[in-house]
Amino acid sequence: MSQTAASPSAIEHRAPNVGRQFFDRVKDSPGREAYRYPDGDAWTSVTWQETGDRVTKLAAGLVALGIEPEQRVGIASTTRFEWILADLAVMCAGGATTTVYPSTSPADVGYILADSECRVVFAEDDTQVAKLTASRSELPHLAKVVTFESVGEAETGDWVIGLGDLEGLGAELLADQPKIVEERVEGISPDDLATLIYTSGTTGRPKGVRLRHSSWTYEGAAIEELQILSADDLQFLWLPLAHSFGKVLLSTQLAIGFATAVDGRVDKIIENLGVVRPTFMGAAPRIFEKAHGRIVTMQQTEGGIKEKLFNKAFAVGLEVDRLKAEGKPVPFLLARQHALFDRLVFAKIRERFGGRVRFFISGAAALNREVAEWFHAAGILILEGYGLTETSAGTCVNRPGAYRLGTVGKGMPGSEVKIAEDGEVLIKGPGVMDGYHNMPEQTAQTLSDGWLHTGDIGEVDADGFLKITDRKKDLFKTSGGKYIAPSSIESQFKAICPYASQFLVHGAERNFCVALITLDPDAMTEWAAHHDMEGRSYAEIVSSQQVQDMVGGYVEQLNTRLNRWETIKKWVLLDHDLTVESGELTPSMKVKRKVVEENYQDQLDELYR
Repeated sequence: MSQTAASPSAIEHRAPNVGRQFFDRVKDSPGREAYRYPDGDAWTSVTWQETGDRVTKLAAGLVALGIEPEQRVGIASTTRFEWILADLAVMCAGGATTTVYPSTSPADVGYILADSECRVVFAEDDTQVAKLTASRSELPHLAKVVTFESVGEAETGDWVIGLGDLEGLGAELLADQPKIVEERVEGISPDDLATLIYTSGTTGRPKGVRLRHSSWTYEGAAIEELQILSADDLQFLWLPLAHSFGKVLLSTQLAIGFATAVDGRVDKIIENLGVVRPTFMGAAPRIFEKAHGRIVTMQQTEGGIKEKLFNKAFAVGLEVDRLKAEGKPVPFLLARQHALFDRLVFAKIRERFGGRVRFFISGAAALNREVAEWFHAAGILILEGYGLTETSAGTCVNRPGAYRLGTVGKGMPGSEVKIAEDGEVLIKGPGVMDGYHNMPEQTAQTLSDGWLHTGDIGEVDADGFLKITDRKKDLFKTSGGKYIAPSSIESQFKAICPYASQFLVHGAERNFCVALITLDPDAMTEWAAHHDMEGRSYAEIVSSQQVQDMVGGYVEQLNTRLNRWETIKKWVLLDHDLTVESGELTPSMKVKRKVVEENYQDQLDELYR
């Protein structure tokens, strides 16, 4: 079944390249706020014109360093305003941004920069420069490193310059050739390479996804066509900009013109939301899971009348939502109760997120429906979307006026989605990649007759809403011949247990299913403070009989929801959480299933003895 959205007017008239799109935005909105970023304890705001002036100098600086059209320029940094400046400068110089997660290992940094033949790299700080220095002998094409923060000069010499130095080089070139950047922008074709994003992947070596200028201008124009955002919106952006989800939000901003407050510090998200008070934000499901768990456990800790009031409020909120979804009237007394609880409970929850959020956008992994329903009952709408790095992030998204919780929405204007005979989701459209860099065989396996084979299993309902049920490679069969979709079970546990961090189901070719479980360290620190275990280590807390019994209760609760062959017969609670740094999670917080299973093979085998 396929579904194609119509009304492609904005798409047909989109800018020919990202550089042109950016300078059109500067011309149309010179005095409007473009970005704001933390500066000590305050926030500094810059206009589109101020941003345009800096980007012009930086782009000219890249030209002065010898960057030619489509040559690669790396960015190895956390999410910050300088990342955006660097990316825009690369686009306007005609180069192609190669993104590097700041958590990437030195070996993979060397591989990515060598495979992409990066000529210049923007590096955030000493840590990133050290990785480049360690791989310098393997990077014959890398001529210059530009840092966002000052670094030591002892071992780097003139190989490393600062961002201000690059602007200075640009200013000198512009004095002699004032139209050099404008000429570069005009010479960029829509089909030219704009971005190489190396997928962190859950298996194997990173693959460089080749995305055109037209991929990004399409994404921005398609979201503009949906009319779900306007120039008056305010985005809070913390997502890794090395990930396509973060990058597509930048493209959307250029198309629509809203302002963006940017700060990549994950531990500051809730605090920043209260200060910035955005109208929307994109996030990975783990952020919503943590927020849900945090709020629920706080109420459980308080207990008494407050906990009863909280639970009653959500019972009423969920019932009202159910009736509305079924098209039934809400009884008068129930509506009065709901209005009361909205003032007493839900308004306070909304205020934690700044009080002005019109909706959140969830992507990068599957969002548990129960978590989405919980937020919706509190008056917070989470619009789940879907896409891959290979589709420039955005392919489907729910809309504020047309959403269905538990689905990833309808296809975006100009994109087509269909389901193959084996259930795999196939995608065709302007956002689909050219292919994998230097990997013709993998490209041929993934792209066929213009259709991208996503590796996801899904279904499209009669109204065109796509539902993703699992990853094709994650489905497994027990020795009894029963197929298991592990992500569905894992997601349900996270919705049930507010202390959960990760829950990995295992059972391929085994006679029953088991699970590896980790708990959220922050949640457990708070739990310990109220259970006579304050000050103890995470390992001590989770190994206590009290926690083991608590987790066992949640597993039993999960099993009541499952088919007999899906139930978790045994489980082990790890004495540490999975992390990006350990290589067990991708930077977008997806579990590297095979890596985890290999790392804990002994514990898994023990569960079957």
